[in-house]
Amino acid sequence: MLGFRYFLAASAIIALITGVTIYSNLYSQDIDNHEDVVYQTSTINALIEGIYDGDISFEELRKHGDFGLGTFNQLDGEMIALDGDFYQIKSNGVAYIVDESMHTPFSVVTFFESDDEIILRKSTNYSELEHYLDDLLPTENIFYAIKIEGTFDYIKARSVPRQYKPYSNLTIVVQNQSVFEFNEVKGTIVGFRTPQYVSGINVPGYHFHFITEDRQAGGHILECELDNVTIIIDYTSDFYLVLPENKEFYELESAKEIQKDIETIEK
Repeated sequence: MLGFRYFLAASAIIALITGVTIYSNLYSQDIDNHEDVVYQTSTINALIEGIYDGDISFEELRKHGDFGLGTFNQLDGEMIALDGDFYQIKSNGVAYIVDESMHTPFSVVTFFESDDEIILRKSTNYSELEHYLDDLLPTENIFYAIKIEGTFDYIKARSVPRQYKPYSNLTIVVQNQSVFEFNEVKGTIVGFRTPQYVSGINVPGYHFHFITEDRQAGGHILECELDNVTIIIDYTSDFYLVLPENKEFYELESAKEIQKDIETIEK
């Protein structure tokens, strides 16, 4: 009952502010027939606070999207979904095919459908890319799935090692992250732009993962330099949030400085 009350409160606030829809399981038949939805398991707040075990299997997750990012139970690496294939990028930087029996504590997926396509022809770093994309988008108040394809001058990415109980806060875990650097590498950036009003539910702003063209390596992007790449954007106004049904989540206290924590894990 506590989780359902949390859901109703989040739904009411976001619906009142923006008109964006959050679906509960009561409306599962509707979402099964509607592909243009961002589907999310748990919240970024819960992940930051160390809730690293989830209820959703990848067999279930793939029913709701063929494109996305996230992580695995015990925080065992970075997840990236592209063209219906799901990959686990472990702390050694290597990408492995995901077993459908595995579970996720936090993931965001959608069925990717292009609404806009742009060729970026100027040299751009991560910060400049964010500003460039902001200028392209018609509004800051909906969700965007973003795919960037091409040869990248430079990618700096990370993954984190598998964790063991008692779990540490994510801001502590990333202090021991593994960092990988790629130069002149072909591949794909997968990610989302999320509205500011869902801070605590998701990462506000941009969140990107990377995988090489041969699907052998990648990680969570920390920095990049790119030129002459293709940017494909999927506009999405519907958001489906599935909250964990466990004691750890029910007893979670909302982080008071969530934005500061998010900035820490994104560096």
